[in-house]
Amino acid sequence: MVETSGAQADIGIIGGSGFYSFLDDVIEITVETPYGPPSDSLFLGEVAGRRVAFLPRHGRKHHLPPHRINYRANLWALRSLGVRQVLGPCAVGGLRPEYGPGTLLIPDQLVDRTKNRVQTYFDGEPLPGGQIPNVVHVAFADPYCPTGRKAAISAARKRDWEPVDGGTLVVVEGPRFSTRAESVWHASQGWSVVGMTGHPEAILARELELCYTSLTLVTDLDAGTEAGDGVSHSEVMRVFAQNVDRLREVLFDTIRELPDTQARDCLCTTAHDGWNPGIDLP
Repeated sequence: MVETSGAQADIGIIGGSGFYSFLDDVIEITVETPYGPPSDSLFLGEVAGRRVAFLPRHGRKHHLPPHRINYRANLWALRSLGVRQVLGPCAVGGLRPEYGPGTLLIPDQLVDRTKNRVQTYFDGEPLPGGQIPNVVHVAFADPYCPTGRKAAISAARKRDWEPVDGGTLVVVEGPRFSTRAESVWHASQGWSVVGMTGHPEAILARELELCYTSLTLVTDLDAGTEAGDGVSHSEVMRVFAQNVDRLREVLFDTIRELPDTQARDCLCTTAHDGWNPGIDLP
């Protein structure tokens, strides 16, 4: 249920308040879902002539650690407003020396190393209204929307911020950072960056037949790639703050380049492949 009548959006951004706080005429709405409350209210504004819903992933006061975010409610809430394309910016650690702080990497692959996160809507558990989801096995070989990736890469280049086109984001449980041994192992697998929030967002978006694009901002070299004391929370926040305006510009330019909802023709739109999910999607 949406408490503000007629509230609609076309594109969703899951990120911090820095992405919407300066917009005029932002509408704050509360959305209820069968999976409980999302991380916070949703904030609706207009960017490049398109209605955009912003959702603070960790809550507006950053009070939710990565493992306690209600990812299912977040994606469900966005879809219930009409969102069909989602951008998921996040801070990550670089796993290669050349991916230092300030690097923008648009991943095309994902590795899940989380432990305790619910990562499907199709678990056979009855919803509050009595519907029981079927077991549906969604293809996930390519976890990110190719159209969204292309738009993000183009937007970054137009801002003279050459992104890394492709790479693997490995997602760990958190909230702690990796040990040196874990970091060395991640790098030895050929993975590119490590974060705590890119999963299960991507798979839940796919289960809802949403387009999902991750934009990862490297804020540090992970523990195994440099000497010293390793990663610190304060350093991550400092580098992110230095780059947030730049990242916001790229996000908003990406919105301009995304296709109209009706024009989507990527595989994200047919993720169920004809299967009946057993539940009514919003």
